[in-house]
Amino acid sequence: MPHSFGYRARTRHTFARGFRAHGILSSKFFLTNFKLGDFVTVKVNSNEHKGMPHRIYHGKTGRVWNVTPRAVGVEITKQVRGRIINKRFHVRIEHVVKSKCRQDFLERCKLNNKIALENKDKPVEQRKKFVKRLPAQPRPSFTLKVENVVDVIPPEFVETA
Repeated sequence: MPHSFGYRARTRHTFARGFRAHGILSSKFFLTNFKLGDFVTVKVNSNEHKGMPHRIYHGKTGRVWNVTPRAVGVEITKQVRGRIINKRFHVRIEHVVKSKCRQDFLERCKLNNKIALENKDKPVEQRKKFVKRLPAQPRPSFTLKVENVVDVIPPEFVETA
């Protein structure tokens, strides 16, 4: 039963660095540009103690609402008892990575624009748009052709040791 309730209590595995990922920070943290409205994921880096968010926000995705020279302001929704509230806090850029949550949406937008350009001469009813996300569809059927099948030796002729 834990008796410490400090800022980093119960973060032994949450803040642990990966295999061969220890040591100094790479330059990729400092070369990433963040703009207002970007989706970011809070990924706490335990190498840097400054500007570290609380462990509750680790793994959460939010939007950038403020950019400063060394940090970004992130807005995240958080459930507090029975209600959901918006939390705004500043995090140093070492603890933030760009999120890939909109990647699928942007790919669908490109696909829809491509289909619209190809089918612009067709009536509106025949233009198919992929608005919703689709689950993984079943693979198409195929026939497997087996050639040069080796005959199976009957068991009575097989010698046992």
